Amino acid sequence: MGRGKVVLERIENKINRQVTFSKRRNGLLKKAYELSVLCDAEVALIVFSSRGKLTEFASNTSVHETLGKYWQQRYSSPVDIPGDETKTLSQELLRLKAKYESLQRSQRHLLGEELDSLTIKELYKMEKQLDRALSQARQKKMQLLLERMEELSKKERELADENKKLKSQLELENIFQPPQVLGNPNIDVGNEFELIPSQANHARQQPSIQMGYHQFIPQETMIEERVVNRGGNKQSTGWL
Repeated sequence: MGRGKVVLERIENKINRQVTFSKRRNGLLKKAYELSVLCDAEVALIVFSSRGKLTEFASNTSVHETLGKYWQQRYSSPVDIPGDETKTLSQELLRLKAKYESLQRSQRHLLGEELDSLTIKELYKMEKQLDRALSQARQKKMQLLLERMEELSKKERELADENKKLKSQLELENIFQPPQVLGNPNIDVGNEFELIPSQANHARQQPSIQMGYHQFIPQETMIEERVVNRGGNKQSTGWL
């Protein structure tokens, strides 16, 4: 039973396509080698895969030599061209040459050169063409500027958000940071003033002093002082 007819179309399955390429490429290389050996022919084969991988075969020393012979044979040998075809090619060559010269002349006119030979109608036409080109160039420039401004605005918003985030983080750090004591670091946080040594000693000697009240004197001390001063103050003796 023979093999069925193979439909020549692109294989959709990627794996099957790669397997088929490998098999048929090897078969093609084998056939090229057999042709060069059996028929004593110079064969050069170049194959590029779908991924751009190169596979080459040359029965001679290299593919470059075979390609050099091909180009030399292709463009160095005389070609017999009929008379009618020669006339047609000459006319086509003249037409292309005239078109090339016309394009060069138009380019010089657009650059502001050789304007003396132009008529008013041609100058008006060239002016409209320049205005149209200038308008398109301005539109393209405005579009690029707007896109650039949009990019800068977006970057500015991102920087503002980042700055706001860093500011909030800094405020949180300042809130949770312990207070620092100014001046002498040995003073406790709760003390606002530092006492002079003389005042501190006086305060330790008189612990009963209170602001806004007179000093308390015991009654026995008052009686002794009045008895001593009895001679100086007669009325105080009668009162006692």
